[in-house]
Amino acid sequence: MIKKQYSKTKPVCKVTFSLTTDQVGKKAEVRVLGTFNDWSWDKGLALSAKKKDYSAAIELPAGGSYEFRYLVNGQDWFNDEAADDYQITPFFSHNCVLVVDAVEIKEAPAKEAAPKAKAAPAKKAPAKKAAPAKKAEAPVAKATPAKKAPAKKATPAKKAAPAKKTATADDLKKIEGVGPKIADLLKADGIQTFADLAKAKQPKLQAVLEAAGPRYKMHNPSTWPEQAKLAANGKWDELNKLQDELKGGKR
Repeated sequence: MIKKQYSKTKPVCKVTFSLTTDQVGKKAEVRVLGTFNDWSWDKGLALSAKKKDYSAAIELPAGGSYEFRYLVNGQDWFNDEAADDYQITPFFSHNCVLVVDAVEIKEAPAKEAAPKAKAAPAKKAPAKKAAPAKKAEAPVAKATPAKKAPAKKATPAKKAAPAKKTATADDLKKIEGVGPKIADLLKADGIQTFADLAKAKQPKLQAVLEAAGPRYKMHNPSTWPEQAKLAANGKWDELNKLQDELKGGKR
C-alpha cells in the first residue's frame, strides 16, 4: 500500500510504503528498492515490522515518477496493488510506478508598511469681500422658459438567459486506490466528479478496470464509492479516518 502526504512548506512528498503480514508472513525482512536508491539492497528502505504489517516512509522530491518493488528476505519480489502504474521490464516482470505530482509552494505575504501620518491642513486666508455691483438703470426683462417635451420611456432590455453550469471535474486521485492512470480511465468513462464515483456500481467500476488490461484487474474498487461520497460532502476528516483503516483502498 502507498500513502502520499505533500508538504505545505517545501516541494517534497512523504511516501509511506507497507505490506501486510498476510502477504509476506511474520519475521520477514522487507525493503523497498527502486530508482530512488539505485535498486540496492544495502541502500533499500527497510520496513519496520508491526502487528499486522510492515511499513516505512521516505521523502521524495515532488514533480517526478519513480519505479520500485518490494524485496523480501533478499530473494522474493512483491508488487504493490496501489501503484499508480506498472512498467514492463526486460526480465518479463513489471515494476511498480509511483507518480509524485508537482506542488506549488505559496510564499508568505509581505508585511504592509505602516501608514504615513497625514499632514495638517493649511489654514485658509480669509477671502476679501467684493465691492457691491452697481445697479443697472433699466431692469432686464425675464426670458419666458421653454416648455420641455415629455421624455419617452426606454424599453427595458431583455435579460439574457443564465448560462448552464458545467460540473467541474474533481481530483479523483484523492480516493485511496485511484492513481493517475485509473483516474483517467474513470473520467473517460464519464465518471468526472466525486458524486459520479459515489453513485457508480461495482460491476461498472470492475468493467472499466478489466477493459484497461490485466495490469488493472488486480485493483479492488469496493470502497471507492464510499470514499467518494465523503469527499463529495466535504467530510475530509471522516475520509482521512476511513483511509487510515484501508490497505490499498481495501478493507
